[in-house]
Amino acid sequence: MTVPVKILKSVCALDCPDACALEIRVEGERVTGLAGAADHPVTRGFACVKTARYPERQEQADRLLMPLRRVGRKGEGRFEEVDWETALDGIAARLRGILADHGPQSVLPYHYGGTMGILEGESPRAFFRALGALELDQTICATTGSAAWEANYGPWKIGTDPETLVHARAIVLWGINALRSHSHLAPFLTEARRRGARILHIDPYRNETSRFADEHWQIRVGTDAALALAIGGALAARGHIDRDYLAACASGVEEYLEACAAWPLERAADVCGLDAAAVSSMVDWFGGSESPFIQVGYGMTRNESGGNALRAITLLPALVGAWRRQGGGACLSTSGAFRLARERVTAAHRIAPGTRRVNMVRLASELEPGVSPIRALFVFNSNPAAVAPDSARVRAGLAREDLFTVVLEHFQTDTADYADWLLPATTFLEHADVYTSYGHYHLQYADPVVPPRGQARSNRWFFARLAERLGLDEPSLFLDTPRLVEELLSSGHPWLAGITPERLMREKSVRLALPEPFLPYAEGSHFPDGKIRFSPVPQQLEFEERCSADYPLRLISPPGAVVVNTTMGNVPSIIRQAGGEPHVIVHPADAARAGVAGAGRVRITSASGSIVRRAVESEDAREGVVVAVGQWWPKLAPDRKSLNDLTNERLTDLGAGSTFGNVVVRISPA
Repeated sequence: MTVPVKILKSVCALDCPDACALEIRVEGERVTGLAGAADHPVTRGFACVKTARYPERQEQADRLLMPLRRVGRKGEGRFEEVDWETALDGIAARLRGILADHGPQSVLPYHYGGTMGILEGESPRAFFRALGALELDQTICATTGSAAWEANYGPWKIGTDPETLVHARAIVLWGINALRSHSHLAPFLTEARRRGARILHIDPYRNETSRFADEHWQIRVGTDAALALAIGGALAARGHIDRDYLAACASGVEEYLEACAAWPLERAADVCGLDAAAVSSMVDWFGGSESPFIQVGYGMTRNESGGNALRAITLLPALVGAWRRQGGGACLSTSGAFRLARERVTAAHRIAPGTRRVNMVRLASELEPGVSPIRALFVFNSNPAAVAPDSARVRAGLAREDLFTVVLEHFQTDTADYADWLLPATTFLEHADVYTSYGHYHLQYADPVVPPRGQARSNRWFFARLAERLGLDEPSLFLDTPRLVEELLSSGHPWLAGITPERLMREKSVRLALPEPFLPYAEGSHFPDGKIRFSPVPQQLEFEERCSADYPLRLISPPGAVVVNTTMGNVPSIIRQAGGEPHVIVHPADAARAGVAGAGRVRITSASGSIVRRAVESEDAREGVVVAVGQWWPKLAPDRKSLNDLTNERLTDLGAGSTFGNVVVRISPA
């Protein structure tokens, strides 16, 4: 009998700026292939090496297919199968008891970017707000960059349209491995170069993007603000700034230029570990360009001075008036353009005055045994045992017998091992959702392409059924998909003009109704006064966590070639392609000093803990820097520990974000 074959539209739900439109090959009820949609102007027919393996993940034999109830000790990962009615009744009964004894402020949801879909990623917040639970501040990734951008340009993160980058002539990729973590930018960069653009990559880790660029500067970690201020001062001294634009569209410029004067090029080059002549040449190249553009990444913000650094860098296009030119400007994110009524589907109006907010970076402290007031933890779209800082303390908190933990997952992750109830969730191919992007300006919708495997159920389904048992009356919890889409599109913002629920659900991808040409800051900022703010002046901050004789190396953790985060961390072909186990890159000189040259596996130690990893010696790592590429499942590491056993809960200068690129370590023989 011939199995019917269908090619169905979908959207990649992984945490990536590209938000790719996909074409899914389905044979019967099995996913057998995946490709980028050829007709999408950004996806352009190709999928990245991670998403290309999603059919393998979708059909893996170890997918969770039934609700599971814990039978062993927490952390052992021993469960028994039950049906959904038993699971829902058991969870509701335990939660009612916790609410009666400890109140709703003893309940914490923990979730992030396991799916970027709004319906499955954000709408479950309505359950917790109707309950009166703690509010989670989602600070682990993007808040520092967001706070920095918004300090310069106002309350919406909007940048240069990537589809116009073919017009850029001086392109700086600063602190981002675009070919791995924003790969659909590459065709636009390639076309810009064909038309005469030159590309500079600034990053302490020499990677694929460094080799793609025309030039690479291997900057010292945490010195980016000094370099940007020095460039700003030199642009002014050499007459490259647009004084007419600044007079009309900016404030605090003179104060800013005074601060820049403290960073002559020679001083900055010395602090940053760069060649002063190269920096001097770059000033004239960038300042004299017809359309200069800077793409920045979030990774560079994850240290003590990350917010100030991003502020200093992203003011440079304003200084030279680049926002007035097509292809010029900068981009961190495009997400602010999607003016959806998210508050309507997340029940934002139900947040009670005085509700305590929890910074997700500080989960270890929030779950501290013996002192934590949190009695119930619901985890979905995240794997905190692997990704939260200070992992050993996180695991100790998760192991508390007085902490009731419910985990919604696709696989039995490290966090799942600590669950009291482990529930099978649908993948993005098994449920409907709406997707924005932080790398382009197309709003997208996807229907399910296959039925859920086994007894998997969507996040929305679970929280609606639990709400029924608890008697919650929040209407948004019980809306069907078309009605939720209608609610999202109800903001009335002109950039959503013409995008009806029917059109979005029919066409799947619709470009926002942006002005043409789209020059987001050509007339100034989104502050009430319309001024781009150069003041307070960004600073080059000295780290409190400094290298020392005990910990002489700085550890950073950029995306790997195939392993980026834990979402795809158990796919067999990805594990094989990544070498079978996690590794770090160490400069040969650092390896020699530590006595680990040619050692294979090494021990990496910080003030918080130690781990064992395979070491690869290469000058791709700057001397003095250990590069840990990608975040693996701890249980798949040689010592069953997380990279985040090394990190701590220190926060960034802006946005109260994580400092994953901050920790100092030493290496020694394993």
